Amino acid sequence: MAKKKKKNNGPKIQKAHTFNKKKLKNAILSSLYEDPGKTVNYRQLAGTLGAKDSETRRLINVALEELADDGYLDTVARGKFKLKTKTGTATGTIDMQSQGFAYVVSDELERPIIISSRNLQHAMHGDKVRINVFARRKKHDLEGEVIEIIERAKSVFVGTVQLSRNFAFLTPSGKSSFDIFIPKENLNGAKDGQKAIAEITDWPANARNPFGIIKEVLGDTGNNDAEMHAILAEFELPHHFPENVDKAAEKIPLEIPEEEIRKRHDFRKVTTFTIDPADAKDFDDALSLARLENGNWQVGVHIADVTHYVRPNSIIEDEARQRATSVYLVDRVVPMLPERLSNGVCSLRPHEEKLCFSAVFELNEQADILKQWFGKTVIFSDRRFAYEEAQEIIETGKGDFSEELLTLNDLAVKLREKRFKSGSIAFDRIELKFEIDENGKPLSVYFKEAKESNKLIEEFMLLANKRVAERIGDVGDPKKAKTFVYRIHDKPDPDKLVSFNTFIKRFGYGIQLSTPKAIATSLNSLLNHVKGRSEQNVVETLAIRSMAKAEYSTRNIGHYGLSFEYYTHFTSPIRRYPDMMVHRLLEKYLDGGRSANEQKYEELCRHSSDMESRAANAERSSVKYKQVEFMQDHVGKIYPGVISGVTDWGVYVELENKIEGMIPVSELDDDFYIFDERNYALVGRHTHKTYPLGMPVHIKVWRTNLERKHLDFRLAKPEDNSSFE
Repeated sequence: MAKKKKKNNGPKIQKAHTFNKKKLKNAILSSLYEDPGKTVNYRQLAGTLGAKDSETRRLINVALEELADDGYLDTVARGKFKLKTKTGTATGTIDMQSQGFAYVVSDELERPIIISSRNLQHAMHGDKVRINVFARRKKHDLEGEVIEIIERAKSVFVGTVQLSRNFAFLTPSGKSSFDIFIPKENLNGAKDGQKAIAEITDWPANARNPFGIIKEVLGDTGNNDAEMHAILAEFELPHHFPENVDKAAEKIPLEIPEEEIRKRHDFRKVTTFTIDPADAKDFDDALSLARLENGNWQVGVHIADVTHYVRPNSIIEDEARQRATSVYLVDRVVPMLPERLSNGVCSLRPHEEKLCFSAVFELNEQADILKQWFGKTVIFSDRRFAYEEAQEIIETGKGDFSEELLTLNDLAVKLREKRFKSGSIAFDRIELKFEIDENGKPLSVYFKEAKESNKLIEEFMLLANKRVAERIGDVGDPKKAKTFVYRIHDKPDPDKLVSFNTFIKRFGYGIQLSTPKAIATSLNSLLNHVKGRSEQNVVETLAIRSMAKAEYSTRNIGHYGLSFEYYTHFTSPIRRYPDMMVHRLLEKYLDGGRSANEQKYEELCRHSSDMESRAANAERSSVKYKQVEFMQDHVGKIYPGVISGVTDWGVYVELENKIEGMIPVSELDDDFYIFDERNYALVGRHTHKTYPLGMPVHIKVWRTNLERKHLDFRLAKPEDNSSFE
């Protein structure tokens, strides 16, 4: 068993420049709680918090607007805010835990509040709730009870049907503390053991389980298509297009009218090609290269002109807006746009004329940007490269368009060097991939690592995204900037950075925490130093966890990870709805249009961020499913690994093939283990035996549970060595 050790909240944040947005929200609310009736503006708060730099003062403005959006503050007048009346309660979001209890996470509180299963009052994972908070008698942690469910996160669930004689239950996948009772007349043909989607129709106050109806049968448990569709449904993502959307897409012609070509800048005679994954079919972007008469280089970043075909208020537009992103599972892509558009009309396929929205740059040999132009174009792609083909040409100097590829790569290397000198952080993670047979069964595991050809494309996409954002946002006075969609990335949580720095000292490392640029520079040095070492993955994982998540917003705070003051997403409109918004706004403003409605676009940004998060979770879930499925044939085998995560219920171990499983704390039966959160370790109460993050271990694959996507290990014992692989 394990007992959670008292959490150390670390040093108090005192200097305003150390705030990130989350810390700033807590500080603002704490300040207002001291005088609940007070009306404040950002200047007053800046004085209270000691914020003298323009960056933090701008961040205060953004934090106030978001707190008002989320219902914590009332907007008394433009730029003036007041705390909403409180009655000893807090508002937050339910985060269900596998043990049956939940945490409530709230900007009003410095730490999560524990809600026992008996105090949930039928609240479910992701629900927005109001809670009463009270101190626990025996522990210092705060506990609470749900007193109101403000907004349900979902009413539709995917799971497995369990059939009895007169009724059935659906056991939901994912984080859930209940089964859904299904009357037999509401089964909709579902059979025992099948995957299905159910909708909750009622949850009587005194009933232990909600009542529901089966909305769709996905197929038999274990069938690959059924399981992948179940993962999509679990995160409320679609797995097919409505028939009317597909029919509308089929009516869009491939041919480009000559009249439309005459309106555009013609790049058809300029050398142009695409570089994408070998199995890609939706080609968003192409690069062109030409030597100018003055000896400089003209590089064109050509992006599919999706919004030329997907018109506002059309059914294709409505569907794209709702989806907001393509979803990339282990074995398939669920596109944002119908295949007719994503793989055909809009895709920049070789030897076809295509309409684009382009960012064109003039660069010298040092990769300095001398001129830029944005506008509508028509292109002709001369060649489609897979990343592997382009990489071979870069390495050997031989092959199609070798001169152009080598020139672009040389410019990209110089752009990247400048970016890192400016404080951009270099996270190069290795990606786990599966070789899968025709039935979806994983046959082997391999790794995908970004090489020069990947980085070449990345660098020019970053350049286009940055320069488009600057073109609209960098107008000297933020109040004069027109409404735009930015890709923002907040500064890291100072407390997490302090904890991370404490942890890496055990390996002899350290980072500088004095300024954002010092953090980035020392972090880059650290990430480069740990490459190839046993602790690499643990250090990289913890470094990423200390960072904030990037999101979309009309309220620009810059992109910390890239060290860009202005950044957006312009380069992938086939698979991201925010890029479509950016294309429309850029076109409008280049034509002299007035600023768009900020509230409308902020709501679309929030929706897009939410859908992006769902898609990422679905992708991780599909990877986890394939990991467990792959390891079913390896139960009983012994493998070396490294402790990659520590919790009060066990330790996670990552094997050399990047597959991760857990050793339940109940299997550490030689002592009573306490979770030392500050030091990322389980520590034996009596023996003081320690299982810290990063510790090498040998494990035995114990059991697999595909339904729960669980992979359990045990520590290998000396007598197990005969089965070592």
